[in-house]
Amino acid sequence: MKLNNYIRDIQDFPTEGIIFKDITPLLGDASAFAKASQELLALVGDQHIDKVVGVESRGFFFGGVLAKELNAGFVPVRKPGKLPYTTASQSYALEYGTDTLEIHEDAIQPGDKVLLHDDVLATGGTAAAVVKLIERLGGEVVQCNFLIELSFLSGKDKLEGKMIKAAITY
Repeated sequence: MKLNNYIRDIQDFPTEGIIFKDITPLLGDASAFAKASQELLALVGDQHIDKVVGVESRGFFFGGVLAKELNAGFVPVRKPGKLPYTTASQSYALEYGTDTLEIHEDAIQPGDKVLLHDDVLATGGTAAAVVKLIERLGGEVVQCNFLIELSFLSGKDKLEGKMIKAAITY
C-alpha cells in the first residue's frame, strides 16, 4: 500500500498558488490510517519519548496515536485562545501568511524527551516555532516527525540540528 495514493492535491488552497496536500482520504481509509500510524511509529525507532507534541489541528490525528504507542504524554499546541490554562506563545511565518501558536506553560518539564509531530513539513516555520516553545519550557526535541515532507520547500533548513523524518516525501 502506497500512502501517497491517499493524499489528494487541492489547487489554490488556502490561497492562490498553493497546492494543498489533503490527508483526509488517508484518514478516512482504515487500512491507510493504520499503515500511516505504523510507519510514523517506525520512524521513531527505540528512542525514549516522554511527550509527543501535536500541532493544531492535523498534528493531533497521529500525535495522539503516537503518544499512546510510545507510552508518552500528549501535548497539544494550539492557536491563540484555545488552551484554557496559562500559555507560552510563539509567532511565525507561513508560506501564505503569519500565525501564532501556544502551549500550556506546564506541558513540558525540563529534561523531557519530546517528539514533535505534524502532518506536513513545508517551509518549516510552524515546526521551528514549536521547537522554540518546547525548548523554552526546557524540553529536548528528540525528533521532528511528519506524515509528509515537501522537500522542495526546504523546511529542513529551519530545523537545523534536529532529526527530521517523514513517512512520505515529495
